[in-house]
Amino acid sequence: MSTPPLDLVLVSTPIGHLGSGRGGGVELTLTSLLRGLAARGHRITLVAPEGSVAPDDCPGLLLHTAGGNDQPSWQHAQRAASVQIPCDGVLPHLWDLALSLGEDADAVINFSYDWLPLWLTPHAKSSLFHLVSMGSVSRAMDEVISQLARWDQRRMSFHTQRQASDFSLTSPPSIVGNGFDLTRYQLQLNLHGPLGWAGRIAPEKGLEDAAAVAAALGETLLVWGLVEDAGYAQSVEAAVPPGTLDWRGFQPTHRLQQELGCCRALLNTPKWNEAYGNVVVEAMACGVPVVAYDRGGPGELIQDGVTGWLVPPDDLEALTMASRKVDQIDRQACRRWVEQNASHTVFAQRVEAWIRQGLSAGNGTLAPCR
Repeated sequence: MSTPPLDLVLVSTPIGHLGSGRGGGVELTLTSLLRGLAARGHRITLVAPEGSVAPDDCPGLLLHTAGGNDQPSWQHAQRAASVQIPCDGVLPHLWDLALSLGEDADAVINFSYDWLPLWLTPHAKSSLFHLVSMGSVSRAMDEVISQLARWDQRRMSFHTQRQASDFSLTSPPSIVGNGFDLTRYQLQLNLHGPLGWAGRIAPEKGLEDAAAVAAALGETLLVWGLVEDAGYAQSVEAAVPPGTLDWRGFQPTHRLQQELGCCRALLNTPKWNEAYGNVVVEAMACGVPVVAYDRGGPGELIQDGVTGWLVPPDDLEALTMASRKVDQIDRQACRRWVEQNASHTVFAQRVEAWIRQGLSAGNGTLAPCR
């Protein structure tokens, strides 16, 4: 590394401990970045909820945990909802730790989509940075993001342009994408496997549309993900013929990629503006084409006709027709795109450049932490 390594404190999501699956894509993003930054020689401290498991292949990583009640996700709140922090919440406990540890660090990077750390940023001695993990879901969050953009927009970065466009910003956004340790994903060239779908089992993910396509084709749909809404899952299953859905549950990466790689295509059917689309890239890393609604982040990740097919949002007929022609996609092209654009090495480089730019005093040197 030609530049000196950074001392970094990374703060995990307070929605659940690392390894639980409750943090959704944030867990995968964080663990991938930990590996990428460690490989670049940076000194890393991780702050996470009690019970978290850190990657075992990050030399020198220090883990500090905090107890307390899980923070509710903004994803499931009403748009006009007030800011809520549970009694004895893990969120403030995490930030007590992070602010203390951050006084001796170059930067603190926040991975939680929460009001408190964003609000703290102009008031903290440490230099706080935020990788914003969702689009607009709440007025309170929209406002605090806009306030921080007016104070110093360099302190925030986003996964995609479409995600960033949800917010009122003062200048063009910093976009870092995402990235994954591709040694954990094996290319499979099977052209005749089943259809698959992966994500949290919740209404905003649109599983019912993928199920309807599988039913129209007379096929079984493999479904991976943590069931967040059991009633919703039951209603989706009841709406299609028995046996249409093959529930595979939440799987660790090594198992997910083995099973997902056998599919001939992944269906991606979000009903909201996905910030990125981790499962889209995970599928392509295995060589699996993706048929997706052209909505949110996936619309920036999929090259229509090259790595999959994009169809108008909520158009079931178009989704079904596109699913019939996935054999036209070169599975090796899917893997190449991921290698070029979404490896954990590329991701770590982008994040490092964002942090260094945000710390810059304007003369090429790092400004003192504040």
